[in-house]
Amino acid sequence: MPSVALDERLVRDSYPVTELPLCQLRLMDDSRFPWLILIPRREGVSEVFDLDEADQQQLWREAGEVGRMLKALTRADKINVANLGNVVAQLHVHVVARLRDDDAWPGPIWGQGQPQPYDLNGLASMRDHLLAQLDGLKQRL
Repeated sequence: MPSVALDERLVRDSYPVTELPLCQLRLMDDSRFPWLILIPRREGVSEVFDLDEADQQQLWREAGEVGRMLKALTRADKINVANLGNVVAQLHVHVVARLRDDDAWPGPIWGQGQPQPYDLNGLASMRDHLLAQLDGLKQRL
């Protein structure tokens, strides 16, 4: 699948993790929340309904599997899946592990406090944990 230019805010605020069948998977640079983003590799798409039916199904399959993996990895109390796009129009889906003791619980994460960027060790550790879990996930997608 061809690569798609990413909105510069997605590039600035997140790190690449891997490529899934439809989406690029990225880690948001805010260590307060285990927070992944799925970005479909389709040009000019800003809404889920802009995708054809097969791509819509694949997007939700990937979101579901990533959410299941993230919940197991982090022992989250809840996984939040959201597609907003008010600031970044390019279609992207947030998959966030929420814990009852996180900085924003039980409210939304957006606009809560200041992001705490990963340090190099924290980033490497999180990516290693994600990649280890993703091996099995990719086979199911």
